[in-house]
Amino acid sequence: QVQLVESGGGLVQAGGSLRLSCAASGSNFNINSMAWYRGQQRDSVAVITSIGTTNYADSVKGRFTISRDNAKRMVYLQMDNLKPEDTAVYYCNMRGYTEYSPFDSWGQGTQVTVSS
Repeated sequence: QVQLVESGGGLVQAGGSLRLSCAASGSNFNINSMAWYRGQQRDSVAVITSIGTTNYADSVKGRFTISRDNAKRMVYLQMDNLKPEDTAVYYCNMRGYTEYSPFDSWGQGTQVTVSS
């Protein structure tokens, strides 16, 4: 079982920055894609593949940057020039495979609040 723990959420004024982190734990697994989602409907925010290809929602392009550290099994989301409409619970997601089966794991969510 692969477990994810997020950190880095909080309250920030519009125009400010936050950096979210997500760490994976478990044994004998390989991670393919890493991603961030937000909101009750878990809208996609950013995705990064195992070879570093990234994709962003149009609403965050140019403001958010996703990155990964494969050795540490972590994914990050640098959020700059935050807007009140970015307020949401942000969820980390990782997909890959263990020695037995594929996995699709989610973090517990971290609240990001942007005040105007």
